[in-house]
Amino acid sequence: MKKSGALRAILTAGVVVGVLDISSAFVIWWQRGVTIQRGLQGIAAGLLGAKSYEGGMATAGLGLALHFFVAFVVVSTFYLASRKIPFLTQQPLLSGALYGIGVYIVMYWFVLPTAFSSFRHRISNELLAVAIHISLIGLPTAFIVRRYSQLTEQSS
Repeated sequence: MKKSGALRAILTAGVVVGVLDISSAFVIWWQRGVTIQRGLQGIAAGLLGAKSYEGGMATAGLGLALHFFVAFVVVSTFYLASRKIPFLTQQPLLSGALYGIGVYIVMYWFVLPTAFSSFRHRISNELLAVAIHISLIGLPTAFIVRRYSQLTEQSS
């Protein structure tokens, strides 16, 4: 895939995955009585600690930016791997589901416990988190990267 195709694939998938994932967080926060600002500040707290809750919209904005940064890292990682492992674009349903599970494992077993010492696993949260990571992160990533890979191959 040419550089412009790679950039389009990563940008498109990053925005789609970022919007889907943060939308699911908004719904979960709403169900738990957490405001969007506080939820986004919670993301920033992984970097800034408890002071993020005193930063108003600035730290909420930082939380949103961090969220999309992670989404673009996740998508870029899949895209780069797909250049070396054709299975990832040949079998997007399976590779997307497996990638979603992999992203969940990294986030919930390494990143979150490292960023938040109070992080605890609860089975009800885990099942929802796995479902979100498969359906809103892994699958869209795999299918969008596949689509852009096919478009570029057809124009070559």
